[in-house]
Amino acid sequence: MTTKTEKRSLVTRFLGDRSGNFAMMTAFAFPVMLAAGGVAMDLTNMVLAKAELQDAVDSAALAAASALSNDKKSVNDAKAIALSFFKTQMSGPQADGAQPGGAAATVNVEETAKAGEGKSFKVTITSSYTVQFNALTRLLGQTSATVSAKGTAESATGSKNAISMFLVLDRSGSMSFKTDEIASRTVPCQNWTSSNWGQSIRATTPCYVRKIAALKMAVTSLVGVLNTIDPRQQYVRTGAVSYNDVMQKETELNWGTGGAITYVNALPEQPTGGTDSHRAFAKAVEKLAPEDASKETEIGAHNRKSGLAPLKFIVFMTDGENTHYDGKSSDAYAKKSDNDTLASCKEAKDAGVRVYTVAFMAPERGQTLLKSCATSTSDYYEADDMAALVSAFEAIGKSAADVASRLTH
Repeated sequence: MTTKTEKRSLVTRFLGDRSGNFAMMTAFAFPVMLAAGGVAMDLTNMVLAKAELQDAVDSAALAAASALSNDKKSVNDAKAIALSFFKTQMSGPQADGAQPGGAAATVNVEETAKAGEGKSFKVTITSSYTVQFNALTRLLGQTSATVSAKGTAESATGSKNAISMFLVLDRSGSMSFKTDEIASRTVPCQNWTSSNWGQSIRATTPCYVRKIAALKMAVTSLVGVLNTIDPRQQYVRTGAVSYNDVMQKETELNWGTGGAITYVNALPEQPTGGTDSHRAFAKAVEKLAPEDASKETEIGAHNRKSGLAPLKFIVFMTDGENTHYDGKSSDAYAKKSDNDTLASCKEAKDAGVRVYTVAFMAPERGQTLLKSCATSTSDYYEADDMAALVSAFEAIGKSAADVASRLTH
């Protein structure tokens, strides 16, 4: 082999050698892989930082809104509370790379006058801070990123929401029956029961409270709660209808509770007749369910008075079971009344009306109807005596008032 040939062979082998390619590729790719890993870590940190900041502004906004409505704080005091709450929230453990020390919050409070002395508040808090990237991400030329968050909460003084409530009350013959509560030990009265109803009986002592009188006391306890949250009759509207084997003329929904309690107190002291609830309940739905803002609807009435959308409630009470349908009596008609009542219950609930039901010393079929009609199991009440009936109506009033007073967020 000549010298020229040897030189040519060495050059050829050198040019054809690929043994160092991997090392060269690794040298170029390694920084890119490190940077990609850094980006993944920083993205995770940014997500965590964003969540931490969002929690802080949400909590601070809610604290300020609550202070304005529940504690009657001034706007400036509420802003100070919000900033203090925010600072406390941001002083806890932070995501890696976050720099909360420089985070500042801006608090804005929108105050709107409502009917009477009522006010509504909208608290908005915004904040942002910088998340520093790690050294690996910086290989790509990015050193940091800013995360921001906005939190809002609303509240109001006075009644936080308006209320429209319709009472559907049984005044059938069994409401003349006595309870176990003694009204007088000296003044006699006719103590009606299921066994002597319709007979000619003499007045005796002790005189027991009739179911209808217990109902009147129970409704008084309910409206007492509503009057407490709305003493100036600006947020609560009530109406009522009674029924036996036919529906009686209802009292229209009106401001305050005066019309409803007058209607209930005027119910006869010795009611008569069978039981048919379907038309009375349908009447309550007719009054409450429409959702447009025309002046004839509850939404329209409240909108003109306070600008608030009303929460709607039906209180449905019976001491028996349906026996009639539009004045006709048979098992088939009784079942039809049950079915039509339940159809109206569904219509009410579908329209956002909350249905409370009270079974007052009622038989099993009556209880079953009311259990199915109630919005939830907690909205169904059983009362076996007068005290329990009064307690149930008072609890319904407090439940409705509590729902109306909750802070919206």
